Amino acid sequence: MKVALSLPGGGVSGALYQIGAVAALEEAMGGVSRIDGYIGHAGGSILAAALAGGVSATRLYRAVLDPADPYFPLERHHVLSLDAGEWRRIVVRAWATLKQALPRLDPRRGHTPVGVSDRILEEVDRIEDSLPAGIFTLDRFEPFIAEFFARREIPNAFSATRKPLRVVAYELDTGRRVVFGEEATDTRISLACAASCALPLFFSPVRIGRKHYVDGGLSSMAHFDVAERMSADFTIVLNPRVPVETEGQSVPTGHGAGRSVRDKGLLWVFNQSRRIANHAMLEREMQTLPNSMGVLRIEPKPEEAALFLRNPRSFESRRVVLEYAFKTTREMLRMWAETNQELAAALGLSAN
Repeated sequence: MKVALSLPGGGVSGALYQIGAVAALEEAMGGVSRIDGYIGHAGGSILAAALAGGVSATRLYRAVLDPADPYFPLERHHVLSLDAGEWRRIVVRAWATLKQALPRLDPRRGHTPVGVSDRILEEVDRIEDSLPAGIFTLDRFEPFIAEFFARREIPNAFSATRKPLRVVAYELDTGRRVVFGEEATDTRISLACAASCALPLFFSPVRIGRKHYVDGGLSSMAHFDVAERMSADFTIVLNPRVPVETEGQSVPTGHGAGRSVRDKGLLWVFNQSRRIANHAMLEREMQTLPNSMGVLRIEPKPEEAALFLRNPRSFESRRVVLEYAFKTTREMLRMWAETNQELAAALGLSAN
């Protein structure tokens, strides 16, 4: 039986959850040699690439648990880097738009059926086209990933990975899904991962050749059809994107305890809306699985997902997410193996 591991994106906290969950999976399977191929998008693509390249999930787990371990030295500036070129273009575009707008707003202009206030709003709408393509750029992130791969002897070419790897992104100007590794095999893995991480609004689209790419989770979470084309009979999905239930729980914020996700501001309202949409998307995918494909879905419980509301840059918060993922995944695998003994044996899963 061929097994694929699907790693959807989920931001920093989602990546932490997946590292803990894969470490538990690795322990239960006595290693991940039974995994025959990896599929990832957004943050999950980087973990998928590392695993496909031969890195131990347990090593990653220990590295992230230890703040003094330089194994994966990702820092804030690698990801949250302002797109200076994009912001310079804004100034030029906005100035050109303003110069064109001023004559149209001249009160001495001939009679028009539209009032001054409506004309002002019309010109403001024109300025929207001058907004940046993204607040941040991933131009520093891709070299960081490439350097990490080189330092840890992880292949940066799809043809060189130990196990088949697929990284998903979408072409911005066509809406077409691109499965790097299945196509565009000459693209660097680090560049494909950066393209898959380009979440609209936050990050400018990543350019590869003459095309621009964005987030690989826009219309699918698990990409079961990709697993099917990899000849997988069974897919394990580690999904960190579940809606956060805060009923009866305090919500940690930078200004004290809150009572609602709303209290964390617009970024978390957006994050929660994405979680709701992503979870519904996965539910639909589970109803339309490829013929005879088996699936093991591992994800946090919504009422326990409030731990993702904590600051992922805090060591204590990282430790909580990692240990929660490891312990709950280990227990879930044990219970699943007890009720699916024949299939668990085929997967090499132990019920102990």
